[in-house]
Amino acid sequence: MHTLNIGILAHVDAGKTSLTERLLFDHGAIDRLGSVDAGDTRTDDGLIERQRGITIRSAVAALTVGGTQINLIDTPGHSDFIAEVERALEVLDGAVLLLSAVEGVQAQTRVLMRTLRRLRLPTLVFVNKIDRAGARSTDLLADIRRRLTPYAAALTDVTGLGTPGARVAARPAGDGPLAEALAEVDADVLTALVDGPEPTPDDLRRALAARTADGSFHPVFFGSALGGQGVAELVDGLVRLVPPAPARGGTPRGMVFAVRPGPGGERTAYLRLYAGEVTPRQRLTFRRREADGHTTEVAGRANGLAVIGRDGPLTAGNIAALTGVAGIRVGDRLGDPPSEGAQRFAPPTLRTVARARRPEQAAPLRAALLALADQDPLLHARPAASGATALLLYGEVQMEVLAATLAQDFGIEADFEPGRVRFLERPRGVGEAAAEMPWHLGSRLWATVGLRVEPGPRGSGGVFAYDTELGALPRAFHQAVEDSVHAGMLDGLSGAPVTDYRVTLIRSGFSSVMSTAGDFRTLTPVVLRRALESAGTRLYEPYHAFETEVPLDALAPVTAQLAQCGAEFSGTSGGSSCWVITGEVPARRVREVELRLPGLTHGEGVWWSRPSGDRELRP
Repeated sequence: MHTLNIGILAHVDAGKTSLTERLLFDHGAIDRLGSVDAGDTRTDDGLIERQRGITIRSAVAALTVGGTQINLIDTPGHSDFIAEVERALEVLDGAVLLLSAVEGVQAQTRVLMRTLRRLRLPTLVFVNKIDRAGARSTDLLADIRRRLTPYAAALTDVTGLGTPGARVAARPAGDGPLAEALAEVDADVLTALVDGPEPTPDDLRRALAARTADGSFHPVFFGSALGGQGVAELVDGLVRLVPPAPARGGTPRGMVFAVRPGPGGERTAYLRLYAGEVTPRQRLTFRRREADGHTTEVAGRANGLAVIGRDGPLTAGNIAALTGVAGIRVGDRLGDPPSEGAQRFAPPTLRTVARARRPEQAAPLRAALLALADQDPLLHARPAASGATALLLYGEVQMEVLAATLAQDFGIEADFEPGRVRFLERPRGVGEAAAEMPWHLGSRLWATVGLRVEPGPRGSGGVFAYDTELGALPRAFHQAVEDSVHAGMLDGLSGAPVTDYRVTLIRSGFSSVMSTAGDFRTLTPVVLRRALESAGTRLYEPYHAFETEVPLDALAPVTAQLAQCGAEFSGTSGGSSCWVITGEVPARRVREVELRLPGLTHGEGVWWSRPSGDRELRP
């Protein structure tokens, strides 16, 4: 039996979780259909997910179709959790992209298809809710070709569209529109249509499988997750058109794409294996690439190894829930270390501060947030003044979900400040400072510290180095200096975090009788600040890459609004039925554009944006 790992992706409320329930029920994996409204679905097993009716974390469930096991990975649909989606894509063999037959192509749908096409991941499109009033088929298929992918064709037809009696039937294998659509991406089909003889149904089936497998063509299926119409045709398409990953032997290689906390703080990690085999109780070493470029190793024994959908060891192509490796995080890799080109996610840019409503819960709140951040590298948390905790997030919904998690999982009620866009500082030049012992700072400090601050390569984060003899200080004093430097760089000259820096210890000294690590922890921030002031810093603000599709008559007012918000344009295309404008805009102005766009476009404008780096703040 071979395995397919299939991701289900869509705009929020398109029906991802409902489709997962239907697939599991129809193939005997569950004995009754769960409901998002009732909060009893299989994959949304978190209490918050059930209450809110949205998927927050990737979940895995398995079903069997003949000789194929399909692992369904139901991913979040809300834009605040797009990083969660992208992390899951790396472990997939194929994807199902859902659209609503009523709402049609939406902004988040386009974001997802853009990523799927870039990865050339085999993707089937499922048009859901054909039994709802207002459902569309022919004109929606035209929208799919115009706004999602030009290389698509329907493999099913619908009768009774928009009524409870809607039904689906497969189109014949020799379908003329399918042949014409395939001719745009398959040279053999094009040659047969032009020069003859016309392609046979078998020719079209082979071309359809090949072009779907290489991600250049996207079959479209119509149906209803709630009613079950068209789901059998979709499953048949998955089995026929999505090739399983090749089974590879050798050293185990895999990636952790989701982590869930358990009772007592133990973590369950979902591991996709690409090569080799993992057995229970086997000792494993995971590697991760940190922000500053160095690789960290996390080792442990697979005390628990539950392979999804089957018994026995974890083999290549399959997924297992793994326990026993302390400190494991999303993105950790088994086997080879992450390459320099491994996928990295733009850090969140929304900064907020969380405070406990009850003063006695300030310390537990901080501990809970730091524990959650330790599980997920895309959640950034650090202590702030007066017992508060500073956080970096992707959006307001993520903030609401985090507040609910704290209340339900930790019993802590917390308030969050309104989110603000986070700026960054980078060193402008080179600066040095030093302090000789004994140094008076309220009390006498028995420490000598000299530091040099200089710019580091873009994207390097923070690097600490030594220009002194390594044995010149006891290890505890060295560690105190290094920890204090990185902590001190969290607040630069303007109060923003400093990044892409290199700090070198250029002078050190201690008294074997009087010095303590506390002396170095107290003195280092003072010296660091003086060196940073000598070097100077530049302030940078985050930017978003954007794409907006607007009606023909809205081009002028939309570009004027974007220019007023500081946008820099990279292209304008279209002009026949709409305009597509691309560029970059300061992250702090994105919300303003989003709010103004509907009024400028009579409600027809579509906006897409995501973090794209930062630029020096203009005067």
